[in-house]
Amino acid sequence: MVWLALPALLFDTMARATWQQLYQPAFVATFSIACVAVFLLILALRLMNGRHLADASVDAIAASYPNTGYIGFPLALIAFGPASLTPTTIATILVASVLFAFAIVLIEIGLQTERAPHKLGLKVLRALARNPLIVSPIAGMLLASFHVAMPASAETFLKLLSGAASPCALVSLGLFLAEKRPSEPGARGVALLLTGVKLVVQPALTWWLAARVFGLPPTLVEMAVVLAALPTGTGPFMLAEFYEREAHITSRTILLSTAGSVITLSVLLLLMGHRA
Repeated sequence: MVWLALPALLFDTMARATWQQLYQPAFVATFSIACVAVFLLILALRLMNGRHLADASVDAIAASYPNTGYIGFPLALIAFGPASLTPTTIATILVASVLFAFAIVLIEIGLQTERAPHKLGLKVLRALARNPLIVSPIAGMLLASFHVAMPASAETFLKLLSGAASPCALVSLGLFLAEKRPSEPGARGVALLLTGVKLVVQPALTWWLAARVFGLPPTLVEMAVVLAALPTGTGPFMLAEFYEREAHITSRTILLSTAGSVITLSVLLLLMGHRA
């Protein structure tokens, strides 16, 4: 899943993007700052509680990783129409590539035992160069930059492979939740905290940035807020599994935020005058 399906999804997303399509600096800044701010907030809180950097990074991305790919596109299309495709594409790239890469860098740093700065940097770079979740979006971005057209057979193969990423992750997540295993003390409370931050704090911060700081048009403000209010995607769980970190908090956050978003997103869309 992490070695094939998710890299294929990241590659395909970046390969299809165009610079003209993605050049919306105010929207990019709004969504990026909101995601990174929430990530850093949870990271700092978990580190202060004695959490290992690698585990704290997984917790942080669980609180800041909206499911823009598999919930964002259909929901935004229903609520806002075709005009939502570009903002949702931008949000998906920022979340699945940039935020993901940021978390991976911190996890790699946390897992290295080398403390000499130059040696630590080289070890992290070597680890990142072998990581399919880092290499695949970079390769896709290079393909898009040089305007290289993929053969139809390769494109079909990528679509089939990338389409398996979310279903496989959901099955893996379900099996993980169904399996009885001891969890760390306070895991439920932390998962509730991360869920609250994901469903309330992140969209509120996004609204403030979009409306008050960058002055985006009202429709774009609404799109940004809805995308930020989406539940946690399966990406953080796949990341935890890939690095063999404790995934109880992450899996519970995905479950709780997905269930809770049925209410929060419904209320949010009603307040905006949409029905989805």
